[in-house]
Amino acid sequence: MATTSIKHRIEDSAGQLTAGERKLAAAILADYPFSGLASIQELSNRSEVSTASISRFMVKIGLSGYQEFQRELISELKEGDRSPVEVHPGARQIEGGFLADFLAKTVHQMTTAGDAITEDQFARVCDVLSNKKRAVYTIGGRISDTIAAHLSFHLRQAREGVYHLPQNPESWPDYLLRMKPGDLFFIVDFRRYQTSIETLARQAQQQRGADIVLMTDKWISPIARHASEVLAVPIESGTLWDSYSSALAVTEAIVTRIAEDSWEETRTRIEAWDALRPTGRDKT
Repeated sequence: MATTSIKHRIEDSAGQLTAGERKLAAAILADYPFSGLASIQELSNRSEVSTASISRFMVKIGLSGYQEFQRELISELKEGDRSPVEVHPGARQIEGGFLADFLAKTVHQMTTAGDAITEDQFARVCDVLSNKKRAVYTIGGRISDTIAAHLSFHLRQAREGVYHLPQNPESWPDYLLRMKPGDLFFIVDFRRYQTSIETLARQAQQQRGADIVLMTDKWISPIARHASEVLAVPIESGTLWDSYSSALAVTEAIVTRIAEDSWEETRTRIEAWDALRPTGRDKT
């Protein structure tokens, strides 16, 4: 598999693209990676760009042609469904002290996350999550739900109208029925992607009019086709398990920025929150 995803190849070449190529890039990224799995003629019709222009575009982003483009997209999709059993044989061995080397990998992850998410996108996500006119709903996958729970817990201390969906799908209709057009649904979905959450995202976006903010990895969850914002964070650790350290750091940056920007309101809410917390002591 290529070390650089097709999405990043396109983004890195943005400054060199012609008007027609930018139109093609937008068509590919709008339903990435699935848009590129169609035939070159279908992509040509959808983007209103000639097949010859598509071929030249592929060369410009460092590929030999449309066939290689599709092969790499398929490889990305397969990579996004790999289990720890499949990841482990190719994992790089820890070098030197285990803790020191693992932490060095984590530092590298966070640096990469800073490169993958622009300040403009970060600011947009913070702005929509802090908008008190819009309720916020959160959920994650089997393991990544810890990230969604972390965001919802801290966000609830800064504003009202924040709801963390439970993992039991039987309770999801109750939350869907609460959603209003323009509400925010923050979803965390890393490989291996969950079809049940993709269905939930589609229902929230298409039937309830919610705006989806997706946190995913570089292979891009299928939920991206329903999302207005996609935060692609690195999760590869080079070991048996993917690491969510950078995802947690980005999440904490989001809630901290929101709390800092509305500090007077946040302080008042935290003080009221703390006054109502059980102390665990029997005062009788």
